[in-house]
Amino acid sequence: MMERFFGLAAAGTTPRIELLAGLTTWLTMVYIVVVNPSIMAQAGIDQGAAFVATCLAAAIGTALMGLVANYPIALAPGMGLNAYFAFAVVLGMNVPWQTALGAVFLSGLLFFAVSVLKIRKWLVNGIPMSLKLGIAAGIGFFIGIIALQGMGLVVDHPVTLVTLGKLNEPRTLLACIGFLLIAGLVSRGVPGAMLIGILITALLGVPFGLTTFHGVVALPPSLAPTFLQLDIAGALSLGILGIVFTFFLVDLLDNTGTLIATTQRAGLMAKDGSVPRLGRALMADSGGAMMGAVLGTSTTVSYIESASGIQAGGRTGMTALVVAGLFLLTLFFSPLATSIPGFATAPALLFVACLMARALEHLNWRDPTDYLPAILTALIMPLSFSVATGLGIGFITYAVIKVIAGRAREVHGAVWLLAALSVVKFALA
Repeated sequence: MMERFFGLAAAGTTPRIELLAGLTTWLTMVYIVVVNPSIMAQAGIDQGAAFVATCLAAAIGTALMGLVANYPIALAPGMGLNAYFAFAVVLGMNVPWQTALGAVFLSGLLFFAVSVLKIRKWLVNGIPMSLKLGIAAGIGFFIGIIALQGMGLVVDHPVTLVTLGKLNEPRTLLACIGFLLIAGLVSRGVPGAMLIGILITALLGVPFGLTTFHGVVALPPSLAPTFLQLDIAGALSLGILGIVFTFFLVDLLDNTGTLIATTQRAGLMAKDGSVPRLGRALMADSGGAMMGAVLGTSTTVSYIESASGIQAGGRTGMTALVVAGLFLLTLFFSPLATSIPGFATAPALLFVACLMARALEHLNWRDPTDYLPAILTALIMPLSFSVATGLGIGFITYAVIKVIAGRAREVHGAVWLLAALSVVKFALA
């Protein structure tokens, strides 16, 4: 049955390889069940319910990807988007978390519509690569400053805005050790390096009274505090539509980039560079995002960590189903996941931020009309503490600089549309 449904032989794989690939992918991304509930809790969401929502959203989204698109790609609440949800939208803009969940649902619905109507190709191809790279790096810088604050390395200052924290604080020192440990283990190619680093950092906090474990295995917490708590009506208000669009655009770019990278590594990309079954994959992504909002967590996206399972030989949706099953089993480890303190998860955030910042290396540094808007986008996001603001500034400056340089023909219609919408947004702010 598995052979017929997934086409294992045609893909050059076996059930055993797919099982091992699924286990590998799960090990490299299971850290999200520790980090995401911690971030959601700072937005006022019950941490136990957020843990259950994270596991279920990952399981459902990944299963959709395996069954609908037959890809060995796993999904879970996205790093960067969860930080934007909690720190920029809920805490920064004082938007209730229920309304923010409504915005996530609407962005998933918009994503689904774009996938079905096939507008995605026009929109994705219309955004220049330089801005895509700037957006990726900017989100990295955004979560980087959040991570540095969580580690205690960066604190506020009345004159210089930010300054160095106290390095002799146990919490800060342990967080620094955690980051170095994660970086070293990843460099050695250790499976589950981020999870190992988080757990060891938390254990080191026990003698200092900074970590209190409540057990390892138990029945899952109640999902009632977040299930169906999204406020869609509130998210439809004019002031929130910009947030909906930001969730949508980042989700679209993130998922498209991940699909391109993983299918290329798996040898699944067509000869012309297109991604087979792209529409199905994006519909699975959008469905996962909507389901995550219903359950009570931020946007669910495809995970680049899926490349680890692909490297282990995963080639079909069976790999994704294995990952989905393992996330369901993870539901019973809530005492361990919810015991991990913030100083132990912040180093993982910082590591992800560093990975995302690598996007800047691919910029065309010989063309100012390309790299200047990209760098400005990346700088504005953390300094304004707003992904949406960075996006808007990036689209506007790209279009204007190209026009002044006498190269207006290089500006795609999608960029003109997004720049115009950003001007309206800033004018009404």
